[in-house]
Amino acid sequence: MAAIRSFELFLLDIPFKHSFKHAAASRKTSSSIFLKCTVESGDGADSPGVHYGYGECLPRSYVTGETRDGAFKLLQDTLLPALLGMEFDSLSQLIPFLSECNGKAPVDWLDPETPQTAAWAAVDLALLDGFGRAFAEPVKLTNNALPADNIRYSAVLSAEKGWKAVKMALVYRLYGFRQAKLKVEKRDAVEAAGFCRKLLGSKFDIRVDANMAWEIDEAVEVMQELAKFGIRSFEQPTAADDIGGLARLVNETGLEVMVDESLNDAESLEKLIEQEACTSVNVRISKCGGLVAAFNRCKRAIEAGMIIQVGAQVGETSLLSSAQLILLAAVPEVRYAEGCFGLHLLHEDPVSPLKQFGYGGSLPPMPAGPGFGIEVDEGMLRRYSRKTVEVK
Repeated sequence: MAAIRSFELFLLDIPFKHSFKHAAASRKTSSSIFLKCTVESGDGADSPGVHYGYGECLPRSYVTGETRDGAFKLLQDTLLPALLGMEFDSLSQLIPFLSECNGKAPVDWLDPETPQTAAWAAVDLALLDGFGRAFAEPVKLTNNALPADNIRYSAVLSAEKGWKAVKMALVYRLYGFRQAKLKVEKRDAVEAAGFCRKLLGSKFDIRVDANMAWEIDEAVEVMQELAKFGIRSFEQPTAADDIGGLARLVNETGLEVMVDESLNDAESLEKLIEQEACTSVNVRISKCGGLVAAFNRCKRAIEAGMIIQVGAQVGETSLLSSAQLILLAAVPEVRYAEGCFGLHLLHEDPVSPLKQFGYGGSLPPMPAGPGFGIEVDEGMLRRYSRKTVEVK
């Protein structure tokens, strides 16, 4: 038996090596939350003593409706106090609990209509890591040891212009990538796509992410123009809540319509399936309520015949990247993967071992060891923290 004894929250701003821009935001730091969970196991446990698990989330108001300060307060005042003292006999007992929660707190703790999936993602990860360490077990979702052989990380091109955009595109091409996602803004999308196609070549698999930039009629026109450059996949072309408009795009364009901001919880996915409002989904652990809930989203989308992209919030550390690798191993049907940027983007990463893509988007080694098999440099956490709070 092992029990939760305390938590510590960190409001974190890890600087980027370069800014990252898209239609919905521009960032220079991670703007994230770290969560430390202290788990104490008794003499009968596999690894008796005190153990520390870590979680991470990156709340984005335009994705889940949560601001970072709001998610921090929700964790501090509501979610973490309710978790104190909870006990589990094994990791295999914890995972069904998290699966039943399905990306949100139990309904008797918090109104399920309250935006919370980013905050709960930090809880999900911290509990998996902490209890995994307490029971000396690695976190696994299936018996698959490794991701499918064909999975590679995609390049992601931010909506920068000029020499900065040229340099980034050429670096990715020289680094052996064969897939790229191009972030576009409301204007100049056709020009940007044509420019990108010339730089990357005809064999490069390019898809577009508009981050809700277009109105429906505009999206129909622009998507058809971009299809002339061999682009077939369009991520979140219109407003997240315009499900009818997304369904119209699927019906009228015959192109792949991927949702991102439109999807975070089980209910949003069911609505998308019911209205046939997309052909593809971008599943991100930090927006979907954690690793277990993200796995559930993937399974349901596959049942509905959808294309799966496993994505990442800009600024994730190797903690979320480790969890993402476990998700990729559990979902061999993934077509696109984004993440594991590590020190390609972050000025420093407080988590080791570093999980960072290699040449051509090759995946780093899978996590090894109990929990997520990570170590966290708390000195670095505190150096980049704007605020820390203990809950016990």
